[in-house]
Amino acid sequence: MIYINNTNTNPYFNLAAEEYMLKESKDDIFMLWRNEPCIIVGKNQNTLSEINLDYVKTNNIPVVRRLSGGGSVFHDLGNLNFTFIKNNSEGNFNNFKKFTLPILDVLNSLNVEAEFSGRNDLTICGKKFSGNAQYNYKNRVLHHGTLLFASSITDLTKALQSKPLKFQDKGIKSVLSRVTNISSHLKKKISIMDFKELIMNYVLKDNSSNYLYDFNKHDLDNINKLATEKYSTWKWNFGHSPKYNFRNEKKFSFGTIECNIDVKLGIIKSIKIYGDFFSKFDITVIESTLIGVNHVYSEVRTALSDFNISDYFSNATLEEVLSIMF
Repeated sequence: MIYINNTNTNPYFNLAAEEYMLKESKDDIFMLWRNEPCIIVGKNQNTLSEINLDYVKTNNIPVVRRLSGGGSVFHDLGNLNFTFIKNNSEGNFNNFKKFTLPILDVLNSLNVEAEFSGRNDLTICGKKFSGNAQYNYKNRVLHHGTLLFASSITDLTKALQSKPLKFQDKGIKSVLSRVTNISSHLKKKISIMDFKELIMNYVLKDNSSNYLYDFNKHDLDNINKLATEKYSTWKWNFGHSPKYNFRNEKKFSFGTIECNIDVKLGIIKSIKIYGDFFSKFDITVIESTLIGVNHVYSEVRTALSDFNISDYFSNATLEEVLSIMF
């Protein structure tokens, strides 16, 4: 097994690195890595229904879709991620406990009583500190998990405070659990980098054939290409969301607006706007303009920016009208 000491903290790069090593390498692989603040959504999730869009926009938090299923997670530099890539997926896929044993052993050595819980979680005193997911490619399996070490629980909660009642879809939903940081349970305080080194050393000594590997120029060129062309794109992160119906209603000083939008592959297929607001011109002009536009704030705003919006919603601002569409 090769061990990759990945020090890059760009989420687009790191998810691209996982896919690249899964598909282009023939080795068994172990990698530890961290991301700058971001939200990572599962492969089968409706991205917009998983995130607090206002919080994400205000704090410029990247939202990235991963290869594996499961729920959404918040990453920051206080969170450590681990990845195993193994040949022979037979007996490895869905064997979450097998891949988390090294983590439990390291925590046990630190006198932290952690345990495997449910389908894919690790807990301390009943509180979750690690969620795990898997993806199968040909005869190889990718297993990855989060390790909340000293993460901002407040940011985690705010970033994932979505409003799911607005959405009707068949996407996999996340369940926010009671969470905890590993650092809160340590008898002796250590840094996240110390913790990373403990895990690295444990995995390396487990097999004499293990060795360290650094990405070479060829690797970096291909990973960065994949990060640019796939993982940083709206099409992958939002456009791959399952078909959904979005509904929202708000009361403003000028009246109430109700908005119903059908979205497929991230694109607005139909939209109906109702309300008791006054309108100089027919609202169907606004509706027809938005058909075919990506259901993303900046693009809807651009599509409506040429209109004098108060002609269609008397005394309303563009921002107020946009607020009902997301």
